[in-house]
Amino acid sequence: MSKKSNKKPDVLLYASPNNSADMRWFAHFACGDAFIAFTAKGKRIAAITMLEIVRCRKESNFDVVLDMAEELAKLRETQPDAGMPELIVDLAKRYGAESFRVPPDFPSGLFVTLHKLGLKLEVGGTPFFPQRVVKTEEELEYIRAGNRASCAGFKAVEKILKAATIDKKGFLKYEGKTLTSERLRMAIEHACLDAGGINVEGLIAASGEQGVDCHCSGFGPIRANSLIVCDIFPRIAATGYFGDMTRTYLKGKASPEQRRLVDSVKQAHDAAIARIKAGVTGVSVYRATVDFFEKLGYKAGYVDGVPTGFFHGLGHGVGLNVHEAPNMGGRSLASEKLRENMVVTVEPGLYYPGIGGCRIEDVVVVRKDGCELLSNHPYKWEIA
Repeated sequence: MSKKSNKKPDVLLYASPNNSADMRWFAHFACGDAFIAFTAKGKRIAAITMLEIVRCRKESNFDVVLDMAEELAKLRETQPDAGMPELIVDLAKRYGAESFRVPPDFPSGLFVTLHKLGLKLEVGGTPFFPQRVVKTEEELEYIRAGNRASCAGFKAVEKILKAATIDKKGFLKYEGKTLTSERLRMAIEHACLDAGGINVEGLIAASGEQGVDCHCSGFGPIRANSLIVCDIFPRIAATGYFGDMTRTYLKGKASPEQRRLVDSVKQAHDAAIARIKAGVTGVSVYRATVDFFEKLGYKAGYVDGVPTGFFHGLGHGVGLNVHEAPNMGGRSLASEKLRENMVVTVEPGLYYPGIGGCRIEDVVVVRKDGCELLSNHPYKWEIA
């Protein structure tokens, strides 16, 4: 019987670190252009454009950094029509890599051509680099910085809402103009930028019925006495890591239904955080939250075709992607346990037409006997 090899398969990536979290993590380097990166005989090797080669050699964790254009020119001396696929095959032979595992989002056209050229390839799973799921202390600090940028956005919202007045028609006025979701988002963008964050994925400042549609960005004038869902998830430009937090606000006076809704979400948020620790499953924390809301009479369903109640997952991983493993929702497997130093959001929410939407979200790191907040901002939501 042959012994099973413990050798890790070599990996091959072709992507831009700015658009691929796997490449950003693997390279420890940021740039806008796609380049070749692979492992061979324990080394990390890159072939990159001349524009990026000096920075890459200084900043990245590659053992070998090649000039892509120079390597291609050498290859064309014997293969005049050689392109990127032929260069990858040539480099694999030169550095002794017999086969590669590629990520699920590897360019399909390139995959087919490499296969035709005889390079052995297999598609890896998700996450492609399982090591990314458990964060280092350095990565935790990067995520804290992302959440500090989120908090800067909330402070900007609170400043505007405190200064806003209510006109005769029930709309909010700020600096002589009707306050809109667009104006709130602009203020959030500026505040996050000042804190080093960029909202590359967009952000949410949705009020009233728009807040019931939980991923609606929000648009148009904001009415007094309406719930305003603000979901802010900036990426720190210097590191590529995200923060992700949500707070819900109301300018004016809340109705009893709104107050009960927000109080229930906060209780669910606190209870979920108290349950999270290494060894528990994400789906068990999610189901406990579903049960909690149902006991209060908040059942998920549809009203005139609109999803209502708590109809989304409880949370997800955060890192170089704003949504990554692990998952804390109904799709999670019962066998998938949270591990120490995993990072997850905790974001219960309730959404009902006529009342509004409320979501409260923080980010925690899983520890042995509990979890630790990586985000810190007050929950005061009703602003007179």
